[in-house]
Amino acid sequence: MGKKSKAYVNAKEKIEEREYFIDEAVSLLKEIKSSKFDESIDISLRLGVDPKYPDQMVRGTVVLPHGTGKVNRVLVVASGEKQKEAEEANADYVFGEEVVDKIQKENFFDYEVIVATPDMMKHLGRLGKLLGPKGLMPSPKAGTVTFNLKDTIEEIKKGRIEFKVDKTGIINSSVGKISFDESKIADNIKDFVGAILKAKPVALKGKYVRTIYVSSTMSPSIKLNAQEFEK
Repeated sequence: MGKKSKAYVNAKEKIEEREYFIDEAVSLLKEIKSSKFDESIDISLRLGVDPKYPDQMVRGTVVLPHGTGKVNRVLVVASGEKQKEAEEANADYVFGEEVVDKIQKENFFDYEVIVATPDMMKHLGRLGKLLGPKGLMPSPKAGTVTFNLKDTIEEIKKGRIEFKVDKTGIINSSVGKISFDESKIADNIKDFVGAILKAKPVALKGKYVRTIYVSSTMSPSIKLNAQEFEK
């Protein structure tokens, strides 16, 4: 492990070994910020699930009330009138099945989200080895395989994000920028955790949310009081 910067060490000294309530954690993140760029606010939850069992998989989407501070570029794969709908909804790129060759031959990945109509998935399925590892393959569970292109594109542009537990039982995500007002950061955190609480597997026995930590890009992590979200 590399040597920590002086700013990081100083920030670490200001974080107490206890669980923080949301408002005081956000205030502390603002206080210990030391970089000149607009850092992301990141959240990490360790869940008491075993994702190797399908009935304990946790995934879903949530529209953050104040967005993430980043506008995602959206590629839509559709045909006919649905292409026009996507263009009117301000999709960044709109293609039909020809996008398969464009991705394969031109290494076309200038976007963060792909939304596809169900009839196009038979074509995109050929790109599994390319899109899968990048987390770009559209999925009905993520709401990115749909005929409702207008609402889906608008939600993604506003700050809809997908969450999915990894094989170690952890969910990581960015939930805003350090430049946001404290109340907006807190709102985003509450809604993100709330969506995960709603996604609790019915089959789960025992404690669901074990730990929650927040940090900014360059800061140490601050442990949150998980019980605050269950009120």
